[in-house]
Amino acid sequence: MKTLHVKPKGHFSFTTQSIASDKSISHRCAIFSLLSDRASVIENYLPAEDTLCTLSIVESLGAHIEKKEDGTLIITPPDEIVEPPLILDCGNSGTAIRLLMGFLSTCKGFFVLYGDKYLCSRPMRRVADPLRSIGALIDGRSNGNFAPLSIRGEKLKAFHYESKIASAQVKSALILAALHADGVSTFREPELSRDHSERMLRGMGAQIVSEGLHVSIHPQTAPLNPLHMKVPNDPSSGFFFAVAAAINTGSSVTLHNMLLNPTRIEAYNVLQRMGAEVQFIEKENVYESVGDIIITGKELHGVDVSENIAWLIDELPALSIAFACAKGKSLVKNAHELRVKESDRISSVVNNLRLCGIAVEEFEDGYEVSGGALHSASINSFGDHRIAMSFAIAGTKVAMEIEDIECINTSFPNFIELLSQIGDVTPCKLN
Repeated sequence: MKTLHVKPKGHFSFTTQSIASDKSISHRCAIFSLLSDRASVIENYLPAEDTLCTLSIVESLGAHIEKKEDGTLIITPPDEIVEPPLILDCGNSGTAIRLLMGFLSTCKGFFVLYGDKYLCSRPMRRVADPLRSIGALIDGRSNGNFAPLSIRGEKLKAFHYESKIASAQVKSALILAALHADGVSTFREPELSRDHSERMLRGMGAQIVSEGLHVSIHPQTAPLNPLHMKVPNDPSSGFFFAVAAAINTGSSVTLHNMLLNPTRIEAYNVLQRMGAEVQFIEKENVYESVGDIIITGKELHGVDVSENIAWLIDELPALSIAFACAKGKSLVKNAHELRVKESDRISSVVNNLRLCGIAVEEFEDGYEVSGGALHSASINSFGDHRIAMSFAIAGTKVAMEIEDIECINTSFPNFIELLSQIGDVTPCKLN
C-alpha cells in the first residue's frame, strides 16, 4: 500500500492547463460513439484507469479505436454490437457501469459487467429496477443490486419514470435505454442533476427535450451523428487546487480549458460564498461552455450547504477541507448520496477531519464542521480517490500523510505531479 507525505511550501501563484480531462465526459464520449455509424474524433480523452477501462469495453463491443500521436482518438463503431466472450471490467467507475446498463439493455446479446471491490459494493438497483420495469433482463448479486451484473439485451418499452433521487447516472442510463424504446419516454427527477448526457446527445442529433426537471426522449430512428469533441478539463479535479488557493490566504490558482457547465461549478460558487475570490471566463461554447477559472485565497467563513447537492456531490470532500480552515461552522445537509460513493464519504470525511483535530458532528445525510486549526495527521483514503486528494490538498496548509493512494490513478494520473508545484511532496513509498 502506497503512502504520500505532503508539507506546505508557503504562498503560491499557480497556473495550469494540465488538470485532468473531464472524467464524466470522457466516459460518455466512449459510450456514445457506439450510437453512430461513423467514426467519432475525441481529443483530450482522459487516460486514467477508469476511463481506459471504458475504452476497453467499447473495443470489446466491436469498435475499432485508433490513437494518434497527439493522443486524439478515432473511434469507429461496429455495424452491430459484438457479444463479448469475456466479462466487461468497469474498474472503479459508477458512471461507466450504470450508463452501460442502460445502453446494453437494448443491445442484442449477453453481457456481464463488474469492477473492483469498491464498485462491486455500490448499489445498482436504482438503475436495474427501472430498467427491468420496462423489459430489461438484468440480474446480479442481491437481486441485481450488486455487480457482477448480467444483462441480456431486449426491445424495451417506452416509459414515464419519476426518480426519487437526483442522479445523472440514473438519468443517463434511462435516456440511453429510451433511445431504443418503442415510443416516446419521459424522465423526471426531484432536483436537476448534471446534464452532460442530454447536451451531448442533442449535439449528436438525438431528439431530447429538457424542461426544468422533466426530460422527453424520442426513440432513435437512425444512427446519430458522430462526436467531434475536445474534452474540456474536469472542474471536479481542478477544484482540489481551487481549495488549495482558498485555504492559503494570498495564494492564487488559474485553471485553463475548464468545463464551465453550471451543474459542474457549484462548488466554486460555495467557495465564493465563503469569501474566496473566484472568476469564470468563458472562451467557447459548442457542446459545453469552456473557459478559465481563477481562484484567490481570502479569509474564509463558514457556510450552510443544503441546496443543489447533486451539483457538488463529488466536490464535498474537498470542500470539507475549506470548511475546516474557515471561521465558524459549516453545515452539509441533504447529502445522503455521499454514503454510497466510492467510500461512505460522510464517514470518511468525519473520521479523517477528527484525526486532524477538527470538531465534526455527523448526521445521516451530512455533517457539521467547526472550523479551526488543522493539525498534522495520518489519514486513510478508504480506497476513495477524492478522499485521498482532498487530504493531500490539506497538506499545503499543514503536514499530512495519506495512506492507500493508488486510487488517485482512477481519475487524476498527474495529480501528484501538479501537487508538487504548490506543496512539498515526498515520493510515494511502499509500506
